[in-house]
Amino acid sequence: MAENHPIKLARPLDPELFNGTARQAAKLIANADRDANKPTQLRRFYNELVLWDIRVQQVKASERSQKFQDFLPFIRMINAKAAYAEGRKPKLVTTDFVYLMRNTLAQVTDPETLTHCKLFWEAFMGFYKQERQD
Repeated sequence: MAENHPIKLARPLDPELFNGTARQAAKLIANADRDANKPTQLRRFYNELVLWDIRVQQVKASERSQKFQDFLPFIRMINAKAAYAEGRKPKLVTTDFVYLMRNTLAQVTDPETLTHCKLFWEAFMGFYKQERQD
C-alpha cells in the first residue's frame, strides 16, 4: 500500500480507511495479474473474516476477550490459506493480495480490530468489484 495511506485498524480510525484507502487497495489488486485475484476467490477470504467476526460477536460480552484469544490462531491461519492460493499453479491470488491480507490480519488483536478488519475488507470488496468488471 502507498505510504500516504497506511492501513491502520486501531482507534482512532482514519476517516478514509473504508473509502480512499480501501479504494486504493482495490485498484492496486484489481489492476494486477488478470488471471489471478478473481472476485470469487477474494470473496472466499472475505467470507471467512465475516464468519470469524460473527463467531466472536456471538460470545457473551464478559467472555468475548478470552474466546477471541482462542479464535485468534485460526483467524491468523487465513494468512496460510492466502499463501497457499498464491503458491498454486496457476496462482489464484497475487503477492500484493497476500501482503494486504497479512498486513491487515497482523493488526487483529482484539474483537474491535477484527470488526475493523472485516469492515475494511467489505469496503475493499465493493471497490474491487467496481474496478474489476468480470
